[in-house]
Amino acid sequence: MNKKWMSVLVSMSLVPLLLASACSSKDGSGSGNGGKEEQVTITHYTIDSPDRTFVEKLIPDFEAKHPNIKVKVTKAPYEQFDSKLQSSIAAKNSPDVTSHWGYGGFMEYYNKGMLMDLTPHLDGFSGADYNIPEDVMNIYKVDGKTYGIPLNSYVTVMLYNKDLFDKANLPYPPTDYEDKSWTFEKMVEYAAKITVDSKNLDEAQYGVDFGFGERDQRPQYFGANVYSEDTWTNGGKPSEVNLTKPEVIEAYKTIYGLIYDKKVSPTPAFSQTVSGQFGDPFLSGKIGMSVVGSWSLAASSDFSFNVGVAAVPQGPNEKVRSVLYVDPLFVLKDSKHPKEALEWIKYLLSTEVQEKSIELSGGNPPVNQAAAEKYYNNFEGIDPAGIKQVFEGAYKYGFESYNHLISNYSQINELFINELAGVENGEKKVEDVLPGIEQKLKDLLARVNK
Repeated sequence: MNKKWMSVLVSMSLVPLLLASACSSKDGSGSGNGGKEEQVTITHYTIDSPDRTFVEKLIPDFEAKHPNIKVKVTKAPYEQFDSKLQSSIAAKNSPDVTSHWGYGGFMEYYNKGMLMDLTPHLDGFSGADYNIPEDVMNIYKVDGKTYGIPLNSYVTVMLYNKDLFDKANLPYPPTDYEDKSWTFEKMVEYAAKITVDSKNLDEAQYGVDFGFGERDQRPQYFGANVYSEDTWTNGGKPSEVNLTKPEVIEAYKTIYGLIYDKKVSPTPAFSQTVSGQFGDPFLSGKIGMSVVGSWSLAASSDFSFNVGVAAVPQGPNEKVRSVLYVDPLFVLKDSKHPKEALEWIKYLLSTEVQEKSIELSGGNPPVNQAAAEKYYNNFEGIDPAGIKQVFEGAYKYGFESYNHLISNYSQINELFINELAGVENGEKKVEDVLPGIEQKLKDLLARVNK
């Protein structure tokens, strides 16, 4: 009997403790889990390339600072990035954090309803706290709501081969965007003096490879617009297409005229041949100037010649001389852990981590301007002050890449690639091809933007 009553008394004495434990477990602060928050796992989806997967090396430090959050990285090849993302969303297995690292861009993701409105979760968050310029933060806002937080900021730069400039007795182009003597015409003049037009691959070299933006954005440099102005205020959906306007036709004729009229730019066949050997036609040492995204700076250690960085020359459009490629991080709409996902994003934006990421990634440009100085000093043999001046000028005269701002861009880009191939190969004329592209583009937009 004594044992029986002792057992009842012990059981009764445990009831308050069990109730207290249950109540504490509900608010995540009790003894049920040692006073710790419930542990969750978030997924970071990225391209399977070293300049993106380096984030895996940052996870141990993050998890040590946030013991309630685990980070899992999933990845896909560039060509499969969008399709695998769509498949995971359809299968209700959406990642938490990603970016537009495939063919599609921000507006495509936004219009498909893939992105979470982060505004309700941003209490106390300010881009200024992470040294992000306000105009850069605003790129990923729609109607005042935030759908992405910038992480990296690439720009268009001109790389030039100092050895070829020296051989042609030419002065180096300036890094100062305010130097108005550096014009498109001056660039073409220099390119003509560098070019050796020869069928012998060993002897052939070209003055300039003008890779300004995607194919539909290049006319913007010349003051012509393929899309109506409402594109930028209408969710990336243009109401009009201007491919047959005289200024657009002339812009394309100027671009492809560098190859077939002026003969100062390489043909696609030449570029493909030397790219096969070196990975990038500029790396072959056979091109004097290359207007390209600043990601090409990451290959600076592979250059077998002396290289410089310069401003993109002044063209007919006085306001736009650079394409900006700002990569944000998104939290996908189906994420069950937006709070934890934002902690991961804020960690990646911190000055210390942005500086560490430059080295780990091989040269990703930080959006945090306090880390920018380290980036400018990251490229051996290239003047850091010159890189800084080029970036500052590019920001001032920059326009965000069309593939980020136009809805359903992956399909639009494929259309331009296919339809302009004949012009790029010298088989067809611009004025003969553009009307057909315009009609196909209108049909495509009518179909995808219903």
